[in-house]
Amino acid sequence: MYNFDEIIDRRNTNALNTDGFRGYIFHAGPEKVFPFKDEEFVRMWVADMEFACAPAICDAIKARVDKRIFGYTMMFDDAYYNAFNGWCRKRYGWSFKKEELCFSPGIIPALYQIVEDLIGEGETFVITTPSYGYFLHAAEYNDVPIVCSDLILSDEGWKIDFEDLERKCADPKVKMLLWCNPHNPTGRIWTEEELRKVAEIVEKYDLWLVSDEIHCDLIREGLCHIPFGKILPDYDKLITCMSASKTFNMAGLMFSDIIIRNKEEREHFVSRDKIAGMLNPLSIAAHQAAYEHGAEWLDELKAYLDGNFRYLDEFLKTRLPEARFTIPEATYLAWVDLSKCLPDVDDLPGFFANEAGVLLEGGNSLFVGNAEGFVRLNLAMPRSIIETGMERIADSIEKHRANA
Repeated sequence: MYNFDEIIDRRNTNALNTDGFRGYIFHAGPEKVFPFKDEEFVRMWVADMEFACAPAICDAIKARVDKRIFGYTMMFDDAYYNAFNGWCRKRYGWSFKKEELCFSPGIIPALYQIVEDLIGEGETFVITTPSYGYFLHAAEYNDVPIVCSDLILSDEGWKIDFEDLERKCADPKVKMLLWCNPHNPTGRIWTEEELRKVAEIVEKYDLWLVSDEIHCDLIREGLCHIPFGKILPDYDKLITCMSASKTFNMAGLMFSDIIIRNKEEREHFVSRDKIAGMLNPLSIAAHQAAYEHGAEWLDELKAYLDGNFRYLDEFLKTRLPEARFTIPEATYLAWVDLSKCLPDVDDLPGFFANEAGVLLEGGNSLFVGNAEGFVRLNLAMPRSIIETGMERIADSIEKHRANA
């Protein structure tokens, strides 16, 4: 029903995807030039999709536009809460109280604020690595050190080093565990057993648990996400971060759900809101429509993404057998170990931009640590684009190895 093969031109829309890669990936400006023109790049980097937004969402935005007034807007009725809470109840068997629901322009600014609220001078928090880069940036913004617990890559996939995690959480200076489920960039969906072990550590050391669950809807068909709110139904120091933005390709609408159980922290979080509780009326309409009418679109999207992952898996086995890759349980991001393919290349994003005309992210500089030799490939795009990108990647590796 939905055409995920359509190629949409995003140029001249001020898209980070097309216009912001120099600053984001390479920390450079327009003076940085490549052998490829900007429009010639295959863009497999930033985590938004190349797919058109669901028609129901576009229709809801248009209907709100037809009201013709976009004045100061806040959340006054229950319609959005009912839609979002109903989605969580149906998909995950979990619900939350209306008073716990707070809003932020995005999970990133919420994390900046949460770290400011909860981590005092001389204190710190724990993350697992490799990690989403903005977990580190939230610490840097607040001049707070972080403690990293490396995940372990085994033949069965990525695992938590529970002994290391507990040892680091036991430090009296540690006040919070910043969690990611499903995990970015590895794509793990943590099992109930794993989550319960993490919960035991959190409760044992009386830590704040901040669970970033923005990828929770983007899981492989047949699998299920477990919110930390189900594992810890009564734990007061739990903050859950969600949004339809990643699921339905609406990141630019700047809207996220921050579910804060603790009344004192909830009131403090709201009092420190830099936009004083104001919300974008188009964002409300879009996100409510996603939760009320987006299920069919999402189911078809997941099936298409599953096909993209199967394509990548077969391609790597055929063309780049030394690459280490397992289809992730969640996200539309492939985490691929190319260390044996390019053992003498330190800057993988730079190599592929210059040699293949492919934009991607990878390595410790973008994923905090425990990421050396890995690249992250965005597969949320028409398969024809992925095919072009992967052929270029394989050709550039083969050419480099032939000339080595």
